[in-house]
Amino acid sequence: MNRKLYYGWVVVWVVFAALLVSAGVRAAPTVLINPLESELGWGRAAISAAISIGLLLYGLSGPAAGWLMDRFGPKPLTLFGLGLIGLSTLMGAAITQLWQLNLFWGILSGLGTGVVAPVLGATVANRWFVERRGLVLGIFGAAASAGQLVTVPALMWLVVEIGWRAGTVVLGAIVLLVLIPVLLLMRDDPSSVGLRPYGEPDESTAEESPAPEPSTAVAQQPGPGGSPLLGALRSPVFWLLSGSFFICGASSNGIIGVHFVPHSIDHGIPEVTAASVLAIMGAMNFVGTLASGWLTDRYDPRKLLAIYYSLRGLSLLLLPFV
Repeated sequence: MNRKLYYGWVVVWVVFAALLVSAGVRAAPTVLINPLESELGWGRAAISAAISIGLLLYGLSGPAAGWLMDRFGPKPLTLFGLGLIGLSTLMGAAITQLWQLNLFWGILSGLGTGVVAPVLGATVANRWFVERRGLVLGIFGAAASAGQLVTVPALMWLVVEIGWRAGTVVLGAIVLLVLIPVLLLMRDDPSSVGLRPYGEPDESTAEESPAPEPSTAVAQQPGPGGSPLLGALRSPVFWLLSGSFFICGASSNGIIGVHFVPHSIDHGIPEVTAASVLAIMGAMNFVGTLASGWLTDRYDPRKLLAIYYSLRGLSLLLLPFV
């Protein structure tokens, strides 16, 4: 295998682009809260409720999306998810009623971004990579941060310059453009292009070489006849991770990601400045997720996660005093 030309890296960057635009759309509502309040007269609670619907469906659609990817492959699910995101964003630019906000930015956008989400990155990483899997997962994690880093200030600038409706149309068109590389370049698995997963030994050398130590980033396989989902539900580790990630999402996506910009505007900070400050968090997430993927290939991820959450908790404790 010529690793320099390994096709899996092409798939990685195509999926990176898909995850980036999906995360960008997921982060966009924070920019739209004030324009919706001003133009349509809706209360912040009503707008936040629609955004909450999207976040809820974003999370709940993950297990179903993973099951469908195992059954039909990640490529058709990625095309479906991006199409749904793009169309719901374009239709969201024409809303005049609150139920339309709930439908386009809540239900449809939530389902679409839930498909083109970390479950997609995990599926691609597990299918294409044995070695460098942690790095690949870090790259996919960085896509979410890059989506926030790029989209929030850019969309805020568009809102200020051409209005929120035209800015939303531009965002939807960019999402639909990403369908092109996904359609042309993405493949479901290495066997579709005559390859093995990256780092998997050839059969001719597998018996001669000792089996490599399993990466701590790789999930253990279920026992014979066992269901991965039922096995996960019976695992204390699953519930510990689920609880910690729930807190992570509630504090970042649910509070800071949605309400930071309108809260800053309420306190007299200019719109683009507030969006740029939020983008700094996305930039640091980008660096952190890439570094974390590299570290996960080398160190115990449990210890790394404990360090990450200690730093996160400390930052939240200090936030009220800023």
